[in-house]
Amino acid sequence: MAKLRAVSFAAIATFNVLMRICLLLAISLALGVSPAAARDEVAKGNIVVVPVQGEISQPTFVFLRRIQKKAETAGAAALILDMNTFGGRLDSAEAITNLLNRSTIPTYTFINTNAGSAGALIALATGKIYMAPVSAIGAAAPVLSTGEDLSATARDKTISYWSALIRGSATRNGHNPDVGEAFMDKEKEVKVGDRVVHPKGSLLTLNAQEATTRTDGKPLLAEGIADSITDLVQKAGLKGEIVTIKPAGFERLALWITALAPVLLLVAMVAAYLEFKIPGVGVFGLIAAVCFGLFFLGHYFAGLAGWEVVALFVLGLVFVLAEIFLLAHSTILFGLIGAFLMLASLLWAMIDRYPGETFVPTGAMLRVPVVNLLIAMIAAVIASIVLDRFLPRTNVYRRFVLSAVNPSGPSLGALPHEFATSLHVSAGAKGRALTTLRPSGKAQFGDCVVDVVTEGDFIPAETSVAVVSADGMRVVVKAAAS
Repeated sequence: MAKLRAVSFAAIATFNVLMRICLLLAISLALGVSPAAARDEVAKGNIVVVPVQGEISQPTFVFLRRIQKKAETAGAAALILDMNTFGGRLDSAEAITNLLNRSTIPTYTFINTNAGSAGALIALATGKIYMAPVSAIGAAAPVLSTGEDLSATARDKTISYWSALIRGSATRNGHNPDVGEAFMDKEKEVKVGDRVVHPKGSLLTLNAQEATTRTDGKPLLAEGIADSITDLVQKAGLKGEIVTIKPAGFERLALWITALAPVLLLVAMVAAYLEFKIPGVGVFGLIAAVCFGLFFLGHYFAGLAGWEVVALFVLGLVFVLAEIFLLAHSTILFGLIGAFLMLASLLWAMIDRYPGETFVPTGAMLRVPVVNLLIAMIAAVIASIVLDRFLPRTNVYRRFVLSAVNPSGPSLGALPHEFATSLHVSAGAKGRALTTLRPSGKAQFGDCVVDVVTEGDFIPAETSVAVVSADGMRVVVKAAAS
């Protein structure tokens, strides 16, 4: 009978945990298939159009990374940046430039009015540039976030670095590197053959007509003038359905979530520990589920993880729960496999892998994810040790425990109001389990409720127990004959 009750409780507990996860994933998927996300569907041969508008910032990079990976995975025909920006952060522009330069599908920029400063640098990282009839590109001089000029030394260092980056990016994509360099350095002269296109003394800015000027059949910068994206597609000879994808509004939050990944993992791990430490409460399990859900959802919108990592995490959790509830610790194999799968899914979610790269990540790809996971795990272990030592002495913990073990019916009778964090009991002393011991829980000895732990066995509530050993706050028990 005790075994049947144990299996029944295990099935209910497992179902309860999985239902929480499914509910959280349903909410996440509901956010993921919102009207904005529905437009994220990309099929093979599609022409993917993404807006690059307003200030260039880190969320811009997060958005473009997600869509570029989606487009490459789907086998899209081309990626077109619909650009209208006066610029923004140079570090974000550098990240986007590196992103575009590694693209495996053709890339285009449609300058819809403006491609100023950082926008000009990004445009140079695409294969072809088209401009609206009234539009401009250039003026990419680095300035402080306040709009003020850099000091002479900082300016020289910044221009030296970015000039090299621009020249490399422009050359790779078939653009005139001198034009790109003149966008940033006013001391750069631009010549086409013997003709001076731009003299020293000012930053280069080109309108559509100037940028499309051809010498010996080669444009100065832009391939042509287009009235719209549709016109660009026709003039570029692209074939396929045009799919426009706009930011989902989650990129900024996703940026914060990925930055705070160690904190989310720490809170989730500690909350999961407390859920097993204080059976029946439920609130800590909900906190753990929310933190894990936010972790995976944030990395999904950041373009780092797909839903397959969530499936791997859930599979690992099923193995762990099976080990705890169903197998009654008869073997540790399932628990070890489950823990490995859960940790692997957390690590996998943080790896920035691009389509076509090898499945086994490189050291550079693993560096940040491994550091984040190690920080979270070490901090969680320390927090768990501290909580295990001091939490049972607090009034809040005692209230939680007494409310968790207090039955709704008459089966257990009235519980004592005194709660002991340790008890001077000797080996052989008998009591009864007030909660399911899995392997820790609460047992009653005389008039006191005591924190106990088994030797690894699963012991249902209302089972007679006997003390194996007692060392301070640690009371080890085993099932005893009634």
